Amino acid sequence: MTAASFVQQGKKIVAIGRNYSEHAKELNNAVPKEPIIFLKPTTSYLPSGGNMEIPKGVVAHYEAVELGVVVGKRGRDIPESEAEGYVAGYALAVDMTARNLQEEVKSKRLPWTVAKGFDTFTPISSYIPKDQVADSANLGLTLKVNGAVKQDGNTQDMIFPIPRLIHHISTVMTLEEGDLILTGTPSGVGPVVPGDKVECTLKDSTGKQLAALDFNAVQREGGYHYKPE
Repeated sequence: MTAASFVQQGKKIVAIGRNYSEHAKELNNAVPKEPIIFLKPTTSYLPSGGNMEIPKGVVAHYEAVELGVVVGKRGRDIPESEAEGYVAGYALAVDMTARNLQEEVKSKRLPWTVAKGFDTFTPISSYIPKDQVADSANLGLTLKVNGAVKQDGNTQDMIFPIPRLIHHISTVMTLEEGDLILTGTPSGVGPVVPGDKVECTLKDSTGKQLAALDFNAVQREGGYHYKPE
């Protein structure tokens, strides 16, 4: 496979929680001492322009616009000093969450894979080759809902930079070509309801747009129905 086909052939999505201090604060969470890892299925990918389906009974939140790092080769226990050599490229992504379902299972100290793993819950842009990104530590991320800006952040505000993330993840699980690392989100998360249109951009420090991502929120017909206890 080639890294550019990560959506079709990648094996896993490794997401990082609370990697921006302001986002941790808005959720009343402590700033972590090491990266918080969770997984999303690759079946949750939704190409830009598609419909993000909200299951019945679910309160959907964008959790939210993120820089995705596409892994270029297999590696385990990767030193931070060598991490850049494992980056093939990037993508712009949105991590959707069934917020009410997540809150219920977290209160019971149960896993929240279902809250993150629905089909279409990882909207994704097209692949961005590494040579098009001069400095991944200084990229602007924006998200709009129905034209109103909800998130406006910069990757320079990450608590754990990309080399640290690659090192840490690879000490836990082997990274493979085509894996996607979602590096966390700035503050400003919020709800999306059927009928909403979400638009995201990724820009470099000069203002040049590197990627755009948009999707529509729709009600899912059939399938899962969340009924709170």
